[in-house]
Amino acid sequence: MLHPILDASSGEASPSRARALQSPSASLWVQIPALAMSARRQAWQFAAALVFFHGSEYVLAAAFHGRRNVTATSLLISKQYVLAMGFAMLEHLTEMIIFPEVKEYWFVSNIGLLMVLIGEIIRKLAVVTAGRAFTHVIRIYHEDQHQLVTHGVYRFMRHPGYFGFLLWAVGTQVMLCNPMSTVAFTYVLWRFFSKRIPYEEYFLRQFFGSEYEEYALRVHSGLPFIK
Repeated sequence: MLHPILDASSGEASPSRARALQSPSASLWVQIPALAMSARRQAWQFAAALVFFHGSEYVLAAAFHGRRNVTATSLLISKQYVLAMGFAMLEHLTEMIIFPEVKEYWFVSNIGLLMVLIGEIIRKLAVVTAGRAFTHVIRIYHEDQHQLVTHGVYRFMRHPGYFGFLLWAVGTQVMLCNPMSTVAFTYVLWRFFSKRIPYEEYFLRQFFGSEYEEYALRVHSGLPFIK
């Protein structure tokens, strides 16, 4: 049986086919399957992280507050969030084609995966520990079930849920080996929480007074450079 690139009549390599396989485009197609393996693995891990994070957020909110009291906001998906994740996937795909070697840093990708796992665990510990006191929307009115939680993971940081989400979100980009998105996610999320935390703590001080003041002096917020 003749080799695919051999001429059928002479058994010698066809010059046109040989040139085709030696062309840069042919070499690229030969390399893409091997180079894309790590990128595909990263993309599947990213998809799994998204599904588990948002699905579990909704399930826990329904478990603590009742399914009737839970809305789509408990999925924590907004237009800005969709745009950010869309940009992340676009960067991943673009770099996979143009700079595929960037996706070959397995050590960096595995660090990102570890960040995702740790962030997920801290976030869920915060939700479970707070129970009904945990909500996805900042409360501006005090309710009977709204209690100041200072035990468990809250002994080490005042906002473990925010810290866990920050670590998880940035970790997804490190896992994808997305340098631009890693920097962008870190900056945007830190800036968001730097504004959200003082706003939320204003109401917590209104609800719990000196009790929260003492707690805030004793325990750090949990996020870097945010007291």
